[in-house]
Formats: sequence, structure tokens, C-alpha cells
Amino acid sequence: MKGGWQYRVGSALGVAALTALAVTFTNSAPVQAVVSTLPVVGQLSADPPAGVEGALEVLTTVAVVAAVFVPLYKPRPRRILDVVVLAQKRVLVAMLALAAIGYFDYSYRLPRTTLLAVTPVLLVALPAWFVWIRQRPTSEPERAIVVGDDPDEIERLAGDVDVPVLGYLCPTSSFDRVASASPPAAVVADGGFTLHGMDRLGGLSRIEDVLVEYDVDTVVLAFEHTDRAEFFGALDACYEHGVDAKVHRDHADQVLTSDRDVGTLVNVDVEPWDVQDYVLKRAFDLLFSTGGLLALSPIILAIAVAIQLDDGGSVLYKQERTAVFGETFDVYKFRSMVENAEEETGATISDEDAGGVDPRVTRVGRILRETHLDEIPQLWTVLKGDMSVVGPRPERPELDSDIQTGVVDWRKRWFVKPGLTGLAQVNDVTGAEPGEKLRYDLQYVKQQSFSFDMKLVIRQIWKVGVDAIETVFE
Repeated sequence: MKGGWQYRVGSALGVAALTALAVTFTNSAPVQAVVSTLPVVGQLSADPPAGVEGALEVLTTVAVVAAVFVPLYKPRPRRILDVVVLAQKRVLVAMLALAAIGYFDYSYRLPRTTLLAVTPVLLVALPAWFVWIRQRPTSEPERAIVVGDDPDEIERLAGDVDVPVLGYLCPTSSFDRVASASPPAAVVADGGFTLHGMDRLGGLSRIEDVLVEYDVDTVVLAFEHTDRAEFFGALDACYEHGVDAKVHRDHADQVLTSDRDVGTLVNVDVEPWDVQDYVLKRAFDLLFSTGGLLALSPIILAIAVAIQLDDGGSVLYKQERTAVFGETFDVYKFRSMVENAEEETGATISDEDAGGVDPRVTRVGRILRETHLDEIPQLWTVLKGDMSVVGPRPERPELDSDIQTGVVDWRKRWFVKPGLTGLAQVNDVTGAEPGEKLRYDLQYVKQQSFSFDMKLVIRQIWKVGVDAIETVFE
């Protein structure tokens, strides 16, 4: 399979060409004659245009279909069945868009008979095109490289790869780190190193060039730490170019892997967002946080006044939380407990675990927690980009450390940006149930998409509304 821009350009040109051919074919007199004999469809007027008008009609259809298929132009390792289903969904979306254009009497709209006739053609042709373009000629053997920052791990994993290994990528600094102990590799003439009979193809920065140049099928990731930016950078490059990423089974407790795999090496099952989805997600975050802060400004003012009248303390409370890759950031909430409550009592509790029965919770704070209004200042954190509207709820670093000792997979939550709400929150699961919370959070990491986010936002807004009504009428 071609990688990078070769795949993008080739797949887009194929969609355009096949769409143009399909429209031309279904507009032909023989096809129109057959269509006119069909029940119901034959009652529609058949008036396929010709000449310049026909060409403009074809161009309109090509433009709509090509635009709808943009998410599929990015190469990714997908099963053939997934490719077929995704392509057919896009065809149906394109046909609905063309029908909408026809509804508004656009001059060069696709005639209804042609639209109905071209749909089954494209439902077969375009999925077949994407399946074909992703397949490597059977005469070429599979090829793999090893990518990592640990020479010992690279050498160890090379022997477990069951396809020809072309070489490996590793920073020179990694060899400098271990050179004082015992040289892990033989130095070759060009200043590189040979490991397990493999030549060094360069550092981590060359991964995209190597994937395209050698037409790589599989990348085996051999990083000392799998929760760092270097690991995810290599993983993202693999998905960008449609290459399978594998890790050693010993690291399967640190990354998301396929439950179906057997053997020493297992597939990594974390898929980065499409550029389109990422842009939509960030745009929604900005729109939601800005709109929320503006719309709720009278309530924000009222809450600030109520807190001051209640005990005269500070309005906001700052906490440190864990973000992507285990980094930290500050999050703000309306203060719902007495001033300096944790310092005075020496206790730390999760924001989700502290219920209204806690004696440190103020009268105003109890209402804020029951109605979730104490979370409003976190909209500013979303606006800044430290959080998203949807994602695993971030915990305090010390609580993260405590939970990790009892829940092995807890660090997998760090693979995506934390959020105001998530799958665990809409299912009423809190940090008091770390195992169950982790199950929901990992389900979100695997299923994340913009449409999935919207479903969770709607469920959370409904939940907050119900809680607020119950609080008012108690």
C-alpha cells in the first residue's frame, strides 16, 4: 500500500474518476431505458442532460462525493470489512447531499433517476477501489522495522518478528547512554550501529521517510517508556501511513492492545483522531466553553456573591490534575468546602468522591455540588486547551499514584486529553470505583470520535438538568 501523500492523491483521484464514470454510465441512453422499466422509479421523468450542462452535472457530483470521502483519504490499517462499511456509509451521505442540492433546484443538480441509478454503482465501485488501493501485490513480502529508544529492547524484539526486518530507528543518544557499560552493538562504517544483524536506518525523526521509502508494513515499537511523547509520535506516524504497530506482550499492560492477538507481539489498538475530527473537537471545545461562560455569566456572578456571603472566603479553589502523558495542569472550581479544608484536616479526597455529608462542605457548596455548578470555572480550562469537553475525568496526581498501585492499566487513561465529562460520568461511576471507572474510560479511548462526544454531551446535559430540578424541588 502506498503511504502518505501518494495514498491521499491516488485515493482522491480514484474517487473522482470512478464517480465521473458512474454518472456518465448511468446517464447513457441504454441504462436510462432499463431504469425506466423499473416499478416506481420508471414513473420519474428521465431527462439526462448532454453537452456542457451534462459536464457541469458530472463536476457537481464529483465535487460532492470527493468532499464527503475526505476522511478516507488518510491511510490507516483497517480490516477489509471496515473499509467496505466506511466507504458505503460515505456513499450514502454523498447521495443525501446530492438529493438536498436537487431539492433547492440547483441548475446542475443530478436528475432523480440518475441519482437512484448511480447509488448502487457507487456502493460497489468506491468500496472496491479503497480495498484494492490498500492491498499490497502478493508477490512482495511483508516488511518490518523496529523503532525505539532502548538498544537492548530493540535487539531482543528483533528475534521475535516473524517477517523480514529491514532495519531499525533509534536515537544516537540512546547508544551514548549505555556505551560506558558495555557496547551493545557493533559500529559500522557510516557511524551507525548493527543490532541483531539489522542496520540502523536513522533516528526517530526519520520514521515517516523510512515508512514511505521502504514501503513498510509493520513497525515494532521498542520504547523504554510507552507513556511518553516519543512513543505516541511513532504510533501516530504508523497510523498516518497505514502501517500496523506492534509491541511486546510484556508491555501490553501499559498500552491499549487487541484482546484477540496471540503470540509475543501484539497489535496496538490506539487510533489517533482524524485531522477533521480533531479540528471539530477543538472547535466544539472553543464554542462550548466560550458560549457557556457568556451564557452563565449571571449565574457565575450570583455564585461568587453567595460564596462571599456564606463564609467570606475565596470564590475559587485551585487543584493540580493529571493530563496527557502524566503531565499536570491546574484546574479551578467554585470553592464548595471551608477555606483550606484539606490543609487543616490533613485529608485529600477526589472531587467526585466528596459527597454532601462531608462536614467540610459549606451550605452553598452542597448546592453547587448537587447541581454540578461548582464545575463551571473549568470551562476556562477547556478554553485554554488543557482540557476538553469530553474525555476521562482528570484525577489529582497523588490519587493517580495511589490508584495505579491497585489498578495496573490506570495509566492508559492518559492517552487522551482529560475532559469535563466522559463515559464514566454519564454512567454515574466515580473514582471510588477505579476498576469500573477505568473500564468506561478505556472504552471511550477506543471508541472516541466527534459523534460519540456529541452523544455524551447530550447525555450529560440531560443528567445535569435532572439533578438541578431534583435539587430545586427537594
